[in-house]
Amino acid sequence: MDGKKYINRLFLLFARLSNNNKVLILSIFVSIIASLAAILLKISVHATQVMLQEAFPEDDYNYLFLAFPIIGISLTVLFVKFFVKDDLSHGVSKVLYAIARDKGKLKGHHTYSSIIASTLTVGFGGSVGLEAPITLTGSAIGSQLGTFFKLNTKSTITLVACGATAAVAAIFNAPVAGVVFAIEVLMLDLTITSAFPLLVSAVTAMSMSYILLGHSIMFNNIGTISEFAIENLPLYAILGLVTGLYSLYFMRMSAFIESIFKKMQSSWGKIAVGGILLSVLIFLFPSFYGEGYEALSNIMRGNLSYLFHNSPFYSWQYNDFLILLFLFLLLMFKTFATAFTTGAGGVGGVFAPSLFLGGIAGCLLATFINTFFDAHVPVLNFVLAGMSGVMGSVMKAPLTAIFLIAEISGGYQLFVPLMLTTLVSCCIFYPFEKYSVYTKSLAAEGNLITHHKDKHALSLLNVSNLIENNFATVNPEATIRDLLPVIEHSVRNIFPLVDEKQHFYGIVILDDVRPLMFHEEKYDIPLKDVAFFPSTSVNPNERMSSVVEKFRETGLYNMVVIDEKQIYYGFISRANVFSTYREIIEEISED
Repeated sequence: MDGKKYINRLFLLFARLSNNNKVLILSIFVSIIASLAAILLKISVHATQVMLQEAFPEDDYNYLFLAFPIIGISLTVLFVKFFVKDDLSHGVSKVLYAIARDKGKLKGHHTYSSIIASTLTVGFGGSVGLEAPITLTGSAIGSQLGTFFKLNTKSTITLVACGATAAVAAIFNAPVAGVVFAIEVLMLDLTITSAFPLLVSAVTAMSMSYILLGHSIMFNNIGTISEFAIENLPLYAILGLVTGLYSLYFMRMSAFIESIFKKMQSSWGKIAVGGILLSVLIFLFPSFYGEGYEALSNIMRGNLSYLFHNSPFYSWQYNDFLILLFLFLLLMFKTFATAFTTGAGGVGGVFAPSLFLGGIAGCLLATFINTFFDAHVPVLNFVLAGMSGVMGSVMKAPLTAIFLIAEISGGYQLFVPLMLTTLVSCCIFYPFEKYSVYTKSLAAEGNLITHHKDKHALSLLNVSNLIENNFATVNPEATIRDLLPVIEHSVRNIFPLVDEKQHFYGIVILDDVRPLMFHEEKYDIPLKDVAFFPSTSVNPNERMSSVVEKFRETGLYNMVVIDEKQIYYGFISRANVFSTYREIIEEISED
């Protein structure tokens, strides 16, 4: 009983705190839980992969690669279909949608479902990353705490970003990259109010990573980074060109393959086609198994032979030209492996694949230069710069890419090559792709949040929530006589003509019938004769930005809301829209 009283007292003290202090305290709990989830997931998946991958000698084929991916994707689909009963794909996109449209609210099952599903997918070889599921998990934890303590929208969104920050910081032991990720990818405004919780989350997650893993973090032993040489700057620019073009190929090819799978109706058909094709690719290229970080680490240490382990191309490692061909094949087919995984129903993201592909691109270019021009460019430096180039373009997050690679490698002396490669890559990529891999589908649906507060506020408005129903409706077959008692009890001067099935036939304006109201001989005039069908209407699912544009162009104060079948919903008013808009602006702006 004393314990219960003590807890209640703590809750009372917490309730008396200011909103900013509540967020600051909760950010610690969010980051602890999120970082624990991230670390445990990485450890469990890594252990599973090591156990399954090392079943055969390195110079022999691992025939189990033909079965593992299908098993993993099948288990994932069964788990999602019968237990979660919700879509778990594109984790970061779901976080962005929650921020843009649902006031930062994520479903409770996202705190664990993505972890389980991605473990099944990646642990059994799915060629995707764990960062997106972990980001969704951390963000969902922040969302649930914000909802539980009844915080406002701005504070809840900050906690969502804290969860994502903690996930990235814990996985890579990269606190700065975690903060920049929240600002650049989740598009959170960097202000004093939001900066403190993000910094607290990053530091807490990094501390948890050190406590639980020590220095045994990703890419902790990657070899010696060469000093930056000014004469290699043109080569880094060429690498930026290569990664920019490749990023465009990755985006377009992934979208094309996923579109094919979306047209398939049967889940088992998707598993069969995607699983078999993925299994064949992993059998041919075992480095496609899982995230690919182990292969990437070996490349950084100069151990290219690791890429050939258990591969039918094992003998190629002894020929320089065949090594180059093999690296090129990895670049071309990794995109297919990732798209097959997600298309078949696997759960994972493109964070890890983008790093893997960037590393391969950098290794390929450096090896090509050293082989054909007898140069001695540092392969490790190009691997790191390539990682930054592809990631920065595909995710449209150049700063996140630069700081992440600098932090995980300790290669701060590479800032100039990283910046140059990423800059050139983005300049090539951006003119062809306006949105990132995370935001493309959201932008098409009008659900993309931006740093622009006006657009953000509009994205939070919903037509269905602003519909007004205090307009007295009249039957289409009614006359002026029937309208008189309706006018007497109505507070509006607009009267929609609607039948019993809610079909809309037009609008009668009080000003149009007022001259007829004082002439009894005109009472039998049908309302259809004085009604008109508006040239501008609003669909209940229409984007609010489009609605505002219609108000601006027409100068109307009220617009009828009807769907494609002319079903009547009500009216939406200019005054209500802009009143709600101002309230949201105040809520999302700083105090």
